[in-house]
Amino acid sequence: MWTRTYSKTFKNVEKEEIWRIWTDVNNWPKWHGDLDYCKIEDSFEVGKHFILKPKGVRPVKIIITEIDEGNKFTDCTSFFGAKMYDTHALEETPNGLQLTNILVVTGPLKWLWIKLVAQDVANTVPDEMEALAELAVRFR
Repeated sequence: MWTRTYSKTFKNVEKEEIWRIWTDVNNWPKWHGDLDYCKIEDSFEVGKHFILKPKGVRPVKIIITEIDEGNKFTDCTSFFGAKMYDTHALEETPNGLQLTNILVVTGPLKWLWIKLVAQDVANTVPDEMEALAELAVRFR
């Protein structure tokens, strides 16, 4: 199993606003700079899927596998021989709102998908988290 975790605490960012932005999947390209589009046709709930289209590559189907309403959610992308789980979590702390992203890749071909996808995803997390927080502050 391969895991990458990134956390940052933001002041003046409301937990409810981050959750609203996260669950508004169709508008992810507003803060997720490497996306052409993201589409969900159903409600944001466990077992539902959305289509994410990164710039320059084919769209991928992603399944929502876990939701702790208002606190965290996990989604899963299935590749040939591997799965990538992406957990997005919120925690109110005395210093502000802590955002955490945890990427996990499992399966016999994880080494291939880490090289092709997961490491690039992990590398973009800090910039996307900053953009997400900036968007949340603008909507306050």
